[in-house]
This record gives sequence, C-alpha cells and structure tokens, in this order.
Amino acid sequence: MKEEAKRLTQPDWKKWGPYVSNRQWGTVREDYSEDGEAWQATTFDMARSKAWRWGEEGIGGISDNKQFLCFAPAFWNGKDKILKEIFFGLTNTQGNHGEDVKELFYYLDSSPTHSYMKMLYKYPQQAFPYEELLEENARRTKFDVEYELIDTGVFDNNDYFDIFIEYAKSSEEDILIRITAHNRGQLSAPLSILPTLWFRNRWSWGYHDKQASISKVNDSALQIQEETLGRYTLYTESTAEWLFTENENNTVRLYDFDDGKKYYKDAINEYIVNGQIDCVNPQNKGTKAAACYKFEIEAGGSATIQLRFCKDSNAKPFQDFQEIFEQRIQETDQFYQSLQSKVPSADEKLIQRQAFAGLLWNKQFYDYNVNKWLKGDPAEPAPPSGHSTSRNLNWKHVNNADVISMPDKWEFPWYASWDLAFHCVSIALVDTDFAKQQLLMLTKEWYMHPNGQLPAYEWNFDDTNPPVHAWATWEVYKIDQQKNEGKADIPFLEAVFQKLLINFTWWVNRKDHNGSNIFSGGFLGLDNIGIFDRSMKLPSGMQIEQADGTSWMAMYALNMMHISLELALYNRVYEDMATKFFEHFLYIAGAIMNIMGPDDTGLWDQEDEFFYDELSLDSQRSVKLKLRSMVGLIPLFAVEVIKDDTLKKLPGFAARMQWFLEHRPELASLVSRWTEKGTDDKHLLSLLRGHRMKRILYRMLNETEFLSEFGIRSLSKSYEENPYVFQAGKEQFIVKYVPGESDSGMFGGNSNWRGPIWMPVNYLIIQSLLRFHDYYSDDFKIEYPTGSGNSLSLQEIAMKLGERLIHIFKSDDQGRRACFGDNEKFQTDPYFKDYLLFNEYFHGDCGKGLGASHQTGWTALVANLIRNHQVTER
Repeated sequence: MKEEAKRLTQPDWKKWGPYVSNRQWGTVREDYSEDGEAWQATTFDMARSKAWRWGEEGIGGISDNKQFLCFAPAFWNGKDKILKEIFFGLTNTQGNHGEDVKELFYYLDSSPTHSYMKMLYKYPQQAFPYEELLEENARRTKFDVEYELIDTGVFDNNDYFDIFIEYAKSSEEDILIRITAHNRGQLSAPLSILPTLWFRNRWSWGYHDKQASISKVNDSALQIQEETLGRYTLYTESTAEWLFTENENNTVRLYDFDDGKKYYKDAINEYIVNGQIDCVNPQNKGTKAAACYKFEIEAGGSATIQLRFCKDSNAKPFQDFQEIFEQRIQETDQFYQSLQSKVPSADEKLIQRQAFAGLLWNKQFYDYNVNKWLKGDPAEPAPPSGHSTSRNLNWKHVNNADVISMPDKWEFPWYASWDLAFHCVSIALVDTDFAKQQLLMLTKEWYMHPNGQLPAYEWNFDDTNPPVHAWATWEVYKIDQQKNEGKADIPFLEAVFQKLLINFTWWVNRKDHNGSNIFSGGFLGLDNIGIFDRSMKLPSGMQIEQADGTSWMAMYALNMMHISLELALYNRVYEDMATKFFEHFLYIAGAIMNIMGPDDTGLWDQEDEFFYDELSLDSQRSVKLKLRSMVGLIPLFAVEVIKDDTLKKLPGFAARMQWFLEHRPELASLVSRWTEKGTDDKHLLSLLRGHRMKRILYRMLNETEFLSEFGIRSLSKSYEENPYVFQAGKEQFIVKYVPGESDSGMFGGNSNWRGPIWMPVNYLIIQSLLRFHDYYSDDFKIEYPTGSGNSLSLQEIAMKLGERLIHIFKSDDQGRRACFGDNEKFQTDPYFKDYLLFNEYFHGDCGKGLGASHQTGWTALVANLIRNHQVTER
C-alpha cells in the first residue's frame, strides 16, 4: 500500500488542513444587522479590524478541524495601503455581475490527507488597485464584461511576485511550512512576508473563558497553549522580528467607541504599514502573533522562509526539513501516478490533479448555530429587532461545526446541498471516506430539518436545490466498492437511504401542490433560467408546474429504487421499498407525460416535441411556457436499467412490479420498452420512450440550439436572433440567449442559466446517455451533430460530449486553452498558461471560464470525465 493510502486509514492525519475560509466578511453568519443585508453588514474594509464570531479567513491558511488555532501568511509590497492578509473582492452590488474575488491565486496540489499542499498567489509589486477595481466595475453595466485584476495592467511588465505556499506534515501534528516568493519583474522589489498565527476568538461571546496564549520563547520560536489543543511550538529557521497583539475588535476604528483594550486584531497592519509602534504588545504575548521578514528580492530572484509547527517541541526542527518535504512530495506524486495510470495525456493529468487540488483546498471549517445567531450572544449587545426575523427562522435546530467541502471559499464560503453532492462524486476518487462522511453529514439531525428538508444554503435554508443526494450516494457507493475490490459499504448506503426516505416524503408532501405528481420547487438551483423568478410568489391560484422539478423527482424515485434493490440483496425488507419507488416513478411518469397534469396536458408539448414548464392559472386553465432550456433536457436524467438477474434474485419485487404493470396499463405504456428486453436481458425504466428521447436529442445535439463546441448550453442558441417573448396581460417578458455573463438581475448577481455551459448538468446528461446505451447497445444510433449525416451510438455521443467538456481546459494544437478566453497572458505566458481556474460556468460559444473562478467544486467533475473517458475507451 502506498504511504498516502495508508495515511487515509488514519483519521488524525486530517486533523489539520486548509480549513480557513478565504472570506468571512459579507457572510450571513457574521450579519447581525437590522435589515439582513449581509454584504453591507460586514465589509472588506472592516475585516482587518473585526474579530469574527463564526470562523476565520486568510490566504492559504490552515487550522485544526475545530478551528481553535489558525496559521496563514500575510504580505506587504511596501506600496499597498494595507497589509495583504485576505483576498480582496467586490460585493454583490459592487460587481456588475455580482460578487467577485479580484485576486489571482491557484490551488496546485494536495494529497487527500493534506500531508502535502501547494498553492500560488500572484501579488502585484505596485499598490493594489482597490479603487480602480471598484470604480470601473461600478461604471460597467450588466451588458459589459467584468473588469478583472489582470485588466488593470499590474501584471503587464511582470512586476509581481509569484508566492508559493507549501505545507508538508512530518506526522499528524507536525507541520512543515515553506513560503517562496519569486520576483518575476525586471527590477529588484521589496517584499515583507509575515507568517501569522492566531486563535479564533471564542472568548468574547459569553460562553468560554480566555484560555489561549501565544508567547515568545526566543527570536526563532513561539510557544502556543490552549486548554483543549494542548501545547505547540512554532519554529522559524531564521530569526525575525516578532509582533504580538490580541484577536479582538478594534472598537475605536469599527464603532468609534473606546472599550479600554489596547491591543487589537489590526495592530500588525498598523505597525507594518503605518509605523504605529505602540499598537503591538512589547511583552511579546497575545492571541495573535507574526514574524516579520523583510526582503529586497532582485529581478528574477527569490526568497524563502521555512517554519515548523508541531505538538510539544522539537530539539532540531530543521535537521530533517528538506528530507521530509521531498518525501511528502514524492509520496503525493506516487498517489496520483497510481490514480492516473490509465490517463495517457500529460495535459489531462495536469487538469485532473489541479481539479483535485482545488477540491481538497476548498475544505472549510463551518460553524453556524442558527438559534444562537438569531438570539445573539450573552456577552454582546442584543441584536436589533429586525435581526431575529431576518432569515432561517425555521432552522433553529441547525448547529453546524464541521469541516465541509465548499463550492469556493471566497465566493461561496458556505455549503449548498446540491453542490456538495456533486463535490462528493469527485472527492470519492481520492478519498471515499471523506465523501461518504459529507453525504451522511447532511442527513444528520443538526442539518436536516425535522420535516425532512435538506438545508439549501445559508442565505436561505428554506430554498430548494435539486434532489441529487440519492444519485450522489449511489455514485460514491459504487466508486468506493470499486476501490475496495468489490467490498460494499452497506451500512453507509443504508444509513443515507433511511434519512432520504424522510426527505423524499417531504418533497411529496410539500412540493406536489395538487397531489398530481407534478412538482414545482422554486428556482431548483437553476437561478434565472426561467421567464421570471420561479421562487417568487404568484397571485392566488397560480402555480408554476416545473418540467425540471417533476423530472428531478422521477430521477429521485429511480435512484431510491436502485438503492432499495441493492439493499434488498442483503435484507429482503427493502423489496417493499423498491416496489414503492417503482410505483411512485410510474405515477410521476404519468403526470409528466399526459395523464395527470392540469387539463390532462402534461408537460410534454406534442407540437414542439419538447418539455416545458407550465403556468397553471387556476384549477381549470394552464399555459405552457414554451422556452427551450435545460429544463426540457432534465427528463433525460430519469433513466434506470434493471437486469433479469436482479429480478430473479428478488422475486417479491418482480411479482409486485408485474402485477402493477398489468393492472395499470395506462402507466405501463409509458415505461420505455419494459416488455422488450435489451442486451443481456435488461429492462429500461425511463421518462422517455424511444421517439421522445430522439426528439429531445435532435434539439440537444443541434449546434444551432444546445450543442456547443464545449458542451451542452443551458438555453437554445436559437433565441440569440429571435428572443422568446411571453405576454402576460400588459406585461411582456423577453428571454434572449446570453452565452456569457448574465444581463439579468432576476436572481441576483452573476449566476446565469440563459446560455452558458454548466458542468454538473452536462455530467448528468453524459451519465444518462451511458445508461440508455447500456440498454440499447451499439445498434441504436443517433445523428451527431444533428444535420451532419453522421450517426453514432449513445456511448459514442457521451464520449464526444465528454471530450468537448474536457477541451474547455485542455490545450489545443496552438497551446491555447478555451477557459482562458482571449487573455493573451493567460494563454501564452509560461508563468500563467498551466495554472488553471475551475470556474462556476463557461461561455456557451467560446468556452471561457465565468462566474466564481477559484475551484467552483462541481466543475471538478472534469476529473471524473477524464477518468470515465479512459474506462469507457477500454
């Protein structure tokens, strides 16, 4: 067994990791305002002076898994107006396309236990252009592109530092730290590097006494003491000037109130930048400390500092430093070499490894007790009256204090239920235990609502994300089984399934308004894909019946049936559950396909041969919203294949299923090819019979509609020249194909489902095509692309779509990557061209990365595509 694989069996190796957020300000947790405007309640300008209540932020930071103690480096180029301790970015209202980090940093490597980690921060040598970024983005409209840091010109002459931050663990609580700054410019330039250690403030809120301290041992060592953690030592290889203060609010700067305390959180900033000598503690102790290293780095040169942080002490901390670093790098290489043994392309290996690195770096300690947050803390002033009714009132049971996979620790430093499910499918390739733990975690009583709902995200736990938890559970279960040579983790599968029974019931009771098996659910994660905000309240009697909501539920029913069948092989009790979900799927199929919808029309449009949302005006009248979007493709996801062999092993399920099909022929006729066995005696369950699937694929694979060079668009390109118009009384709603950033503020900010390519739904499309192929075999062919005259099997089409998505990142024959767009520095500069960003979504025509830029977790599914591509080829 490789060394990293061995460490994965020892949980303490993950006690310390990259669990520090990239942004704590502007989050719901830190918002105690009257109006609930989180972006304004705590700001970037406040961040250096405010002791956070619920978590910590930093640049490339690490902490223990309860975030008692944190470490992160800070930097100063001698020209900035503030110390660079955290990443700068714009709020939702400051950016012309919503919130956006305005820094350049990259996650380059990480082993799954964080025994080795590496990231890169590109720090300009000129004064950071804060005002320019604010002013230019404020000037631009939603019809303009975002103004990024690279656009300001601060990197044009290579006047910047490439700062590599690396960690290597000697043991579970013995961490080696190396920070290397390269001057890429033509002239020598000053740089101060300040490795900083601090305790999260847990003592100011009225629950804990202050029982933490950092004190100077000598010019190259600190002693750290905390009641729960115990004693640690931080060693520096070379002596430095030590600066001490307290992690306390600077009430004078924040609130124009002097609380009598002398040493504040921002003291090190004031000392370094403004020369205020008396603001740091001369007694060399506190709860925050930094070593100040000042360099003048020559052109093309570099400077390195090395530190060691360990439990208790080490008499010779740097004697084996280089050896350990080299060993951990080698072991990480070995881990990925084994994982990527079947990936032939060096570029695909680079893409996949950086995708994994981003996922692993984006773990974050997430602390949020909703009841305490709503009431306020005993040692703090009571929150204003409006705060207690601001949001999440129905979620007072939520008490989260875990390390969680985040979509993006700057733009999304909070979990979202469907994002997390997709993350787990990628994480499982490197760490199945963590993936399983994350899926189980969300079903725990201190996450899941007593009524069965999963929390959506902290801005509104009540919102509804697509129900993909069962799908992800099955995917992780199968990956885990493959990695363990066929051994199945039935307790994991059963534990998640039991809780999802409650969640499924919640969906049925709360989202099926008329008991007709047609489901709504609000925005369902797709934000502004509709004609209007699908989360808004409509006039009395009106309701949107959603093709995607109903299809997600059909998929959910099939996922639960599949899990039931697997569990029934170990416990026959689950045969009845499999029957329940089989029948429920048929009822949903009937609803979406003509039987139970308002006016018996269903959501399939016979004239256009496509699925649409439907607006029910009252109990008697409805109108289809004939907008061709991803909504109409999601019915593809509800597909399952059952083998005769499974039916033979579970005769109770087989008998009940046969009875139901015989006695409900109107529903049985909707089940795709049930009586016609496919290859290897297989049966197909799907929302789509052959003709309807072909008609959907006819549009989906049409390059003038959904098919892009880089995947499947979220809206038909046909609306570029001929926008869709919906007339509602005197009001007119217009939807146009927008391949890049959103031109609509409907659902706030930068999210856009009106054209761009989104990795998670593309991944599900590919998975669905492979399932259809499993039944139909190579004999069933579809024209690809539509109108080309070329016919391919569904597996071949899935492969081709996967290649298009991979080529968003992959270098073409000219060495250019689509994800970089037309930025020449990104495309050609040797210090940029192989550092990847895994964006939130991608331009529908050119593949340029858009939205959140720093490893939006679900985009890491490209790692699965690379893996699956090799498996399918073989």
